[in-house]
Amino acid sequence: MRSESLPRTAISEREGRYIYIACPWTPIGGGMFKVADYLIQAQASSSAIASADAAELRPLDTRGGANAVYSFWVLATALARIARGRLSGQLAGVHVNMAERLSLFRKGAVIVACRALGVPVVLHLHAAQLHHFYHSLPRLLQALTRWVFSLPASCVVLGSAARRFVIDDLGVPQDRVDIVFNGVPEPTHARRIAGETAVQRVLFVGNLSERKGVSDLLQALALPGFDTAQLEVVLAGGGDVEAYEAKARELGIDGFVRFAGWSDQQQVARLMARADVLVLPSYDEGLPLVILEALANGVAVVCSPVGEIPSVLQDGVNACFVQPGDVADIAAGLQQVLQDEGLRSSLEHNGRALYEQKFSIVRFFSSVAHIHQRDFGVAGRPLRAPSAPQDNAA
Repeated sequence: MRSESLPRTAISEREGRYIYIACPWTPIGGGMFKVADYLIQAQASSSAIASADAAELRPLDTRGGANAVYSFWVLATALARIARGRLSGQLAGVHVNMAERLSLFRKGAVIVACRALGVPVVLHLHAAQLHHFYHSLPRLLQALTRWVFSLPASCVVLGSAARRFVIDDLGVPQDRVDIVFNGVPEPTHARRIAGETAVQRVLFVGNLSERKGVSDLLQALALPGFDTAQLEVVLAGGGDVEAYEAKARELGIDGFVRFAGWSDQQQVARLMARADVLVLPSYDEGLPLVILEALANGVAVVCSPVGEIPSVLQDGVNACFVQPGDVADIAAGLQQVLQDEGLRSSLEHNGRALYEQKFSIVRFFSSVAHIHQRDFGVAGRPLRAPSAPQDNAA
């Protein structure tokens, strides 16, 4: 762990300082937008910040919600706002949230502009597939990517697999890489009472896509062994909803499978509060927020052990692991958790305990504030006093 020291690149302190949290500030940003928004929501009011030695966390949209052409205008506007903040002396730093594909190039432009303006940057990597994307790039673009990753004061990653990638493949010095687990707020809706209804509810939340294993899940639900008279399955998320609805009808499961479409934070919270099991049989992930939200709600999790998931969850302890692409295994895992009340209760209890230990929004805010204080010389103030920050891997 890096020793406490003065910020490497922090600009001079002034009154009314702020930190930009940069990402697409629309649902198109997915989990990256969601976790950034949670940070904003978790900070104290601007009046409380103004009276304290702290910075205000402000959103900076780098993508917009329209087409790719319009996104260039949004990006140019974001760069202009950074320049104005630098000239005023009030912008303490920019916390850049990055994924893969076009996000890499948009956020790369932000990082390069900040370097030219003398604004310190923290790069927060959320990408589940950047390692695949990086290795598919021509050598010149790979070299450009490594250069961009060399510019920030530090790089925040979701777990050990991402840490190895940015150190070994992208050449980021290990003392500039911090592992910070994402955090989610406490549930806002009262949890359903166990046994209050005979119906068992399974919930999927995410973009409806093959990468998320949606077709595999639907095929698994069509296998024998489920008590379909007492089962309700809800798939909440955008994507090609009509195609998956047609597939459910083709498989004969549309009687107990419902598609809720894209759902906002409050709608997901209501669905989660009523769920018995969250299922996510993805082929590739980072550390999905929906799993952390399930843990917070005491909902049993059935998921595939991909990305950072197996580094924080244990099969049979706080989750039930199923193999991606293995339809029979997905069905067996779901049926085991639904039918074994003792197992389900254990997963619920252990999952909630893990949330309190590692994934609370208070702990997440505190960890990010620790990095901001170190690299920007100032940090946001949370709504309530945080617990001690988790150790950051060096």
